Amino acid sequence: MEQSRELFKILKVRFEKNMNRHKGLGWDKIQTKLEANAEKLWSLNEMERTGGEPDVVDYDKKTGEYVFYDCSAESPNGRRSVCYDREALESRKEHKPKDNAIDTAVAMGIELLTEEQYRNLQKLGKFDTKTSSWLKTPSDIRALGGAIFADFRYGHVFVYHNSAESYYAVRAFRGSLRI
Repeated sequence: MEQSRELFKILKVRFEKNMNRHKGLGWDKIQTKLEANAEKLWSLNEMERTGGEPDVVDYDKKTGEYVFYDCSAESPNGRRSVCYDREALESRKEHKPKDNAIDTAVAMGIELLTEEQYRNLQKLGKFDTKTSSWLKTPSDIRALGGAIFADFRYGHVFVYHNSAESYYAVRAFRGSLRI
């Protein structure tokens, strides 16, 4: 209970400090929805614990869901040095990373941002100016051994490809959560 109160406090302060991310939305309705969804609250806590600094970035009028993204300035520190997925992790013969982005996201109850979501996030601020983030990769690219990631440099979003087995100290993943 104490942990939940502390998380609500952190989320509310972040929400109020960054109103440009969620114009027209009020915190009280979001908190009420969170209080009724313990599982989603746990996922938000995992996002926070791993350095994602989750914040509300949208409200889906069709489903009535609030959408949270990791909004840390740089890719979440507690999720760095991971390859893309389990297949990539298992294919490495040596120097394996500690984990992979897809399984970590599933364990946290969140999804990797898509390219479209990442581009929308970048409209709300400057993110990943020194780091990069794995993105949900289209199946045709993944079938060929690749995976996509993105960053923000020179005033632009860049989306790149890499082998899914690769991992770097400055690459993690950003997640989304619908509540």
